[in-house]
Amino acid sequence: MMKPALFLDRDGVINVDYGYVHSRERFHFTDGIFELARTASARGYLIVVVTNQAGIGRGLYGEAEFYSLTDWMCSHFLKQNVKIDRVYFSPYHPTAGIGRYQQDHVSRKPRPGMLIQAQRELKIDMTASILIGDKCSDIEAGSAAGVGTNLLLQADFAPDLPCVGCTRIATLREALPFFADFGVWDS
Repeated sequence: MMKPALFLDRDGVINVDYGYVHSRERFHFTDGIFELARTASARGYLIVVVTNQAGIGRGLYGEAEFYSLTDWMCSHFLKQNVKIDRVYFSPYHPTAGIGRYQQDHVSRKPRPGMLIQAQRELKIDMTASILIGDKCSDIEAGSAAGVGTNLLLQADFAPDLPCVGCTRIATLREALPFFADFGVWDS
C-alpha cells in the first residue's frame, strides 16, 4: 500500500539555518517542528528529510560529521515520540564542489532525485504527500516529483520572490491543517 510522506528540508525547516550547520552546538530546532512531525506521523505520514548539504562538497565538513549530526538529530525526534523514517542528502554543488562533489547531480534540489528515490524505496503516494521547504529550490523539487502540497516556510514573506506552485506559511503550525488523516500503517 502506498503511504503519504511529509518531506522536510533540514536547514531552515527542522533547524535554524545559520549556514552550513554541521555541529550540535549550532543545531537549534525550529519552533513547532516536533508538534508538526508528531501530527503528521499520527495521521499516517512517513517523515522523510531531503536536504542539500553543499558544505560537504565545498570541503567545510565531511560525510562522517553529517552522519553523526543526523544520528543525534534523529535521536532527539525519538525523544519527542516521533521517528524520522529516512534521511536523504545531496553533498554536491555544480560550481563550488571539490573533486567528485563538483557536479550538477540529479539528487541536488531543485532537481527531484532525492524525492524520487524516497518514492521508490518507501512506496510513497506523492500526490497525497506534503513538502515543507524554506527555499524555492525545495518547492521546485517537490513540484517536479509530483508532491501534492508544497509549503514554503518564510517568516517574512518576500513578495518579489518568484516561487510558484506553493502555499506560503510563516510558521510550522500553519502547516497542521494540511494533514489529512490517513490512519497508521504497519511498517
